[in-house]
Amino acid sequence: MVDLIAPGEVWLVGAGPGDPDLLTRKAERLIESATVIFYDALVGPAVLDLIPDSVRRVPVGKRSGRHSRAQESINDLLLAAARNGERVVRLKGGDPSVFARSAEEMAHLRAHGISVRVCPGITAASALAANAGVSLTLRGMARRLQFITAHARAGEPLDLDWASLADPGATLAVYMGREVARDVARGLMGQGMPADTPVLIAANVSLPDERLLFTRLDLLHLAVASFANGDPTLLLIGDAVAQSTAPVGAASRRACSANPAL
Repeated sequence: MVDLIAPGEVWLVGAGPGDPDLLTRKAERLIESATVIFYDALVGPAVLDLIPDSVRRVPVGKRSGRHSRAQESINDLLLAAARNGERVVRLKGGDPSVFARSAEEMAHLRAHGISVRVCPGITAASALAANAGVSLTLRGMARRLQFITAHARAGEPLDLDWASLADPGATLAVYMGREVARDVARGLMGQGMPADTPVLIAANVSLPDERLLFTRLDLLHLAVASFANGDPTLLLIGDAVAQSTAPVGAASRRACSANPAL
């Protein structure tokens, strides 16, 4: 097999939401071509199992509240490996361009003359919509899709443009939304979003222990409390969320509702 990665080159590779079957074919080939892989905490265990034994693995995982390495340290590790002539893969959960700080890593590497390229991956919102049988956009109901991250620095309020986000004609995907669910609901309803707006909560999207819960906006802070603290949690908010087409016995078997009306 011809190596896709040149010595001294870095690839930022999207690992998808966790299910190895959702990796792109190119991502799998890049993993096989690497000599060293730096991987995030959100990369699924079954994806890591695809890494050949000959490839050096370096965990650089970060989760909200449990940061194992500063971003600057990760940047320097990538640079050092590339300068040593390694074929480097930076494996990131989901898609590298969605809340993954890829721009910082690319800027650092390019500033030092290192070639860096990107292989996209499936982001969690897309995988969740597929598993739940919902559409992120829907003609006549959801003409716009908004992605936000609810992560804020410790002690700082969640500062978002609630007026823009409370668009009744949009679907809102809130990444890392568990800890600030009450603030999200309060901010959206404060700008006129109806209290009965459908919400889909999900943890561990695409993994064997995936959990889905349909609720409504005014019950969000209660419903989300049933999810384990620390599990990667995603919120989908909007009228399109209620239009589930999941067949009985598929995703619907994992889904329950905090409101019988939904």
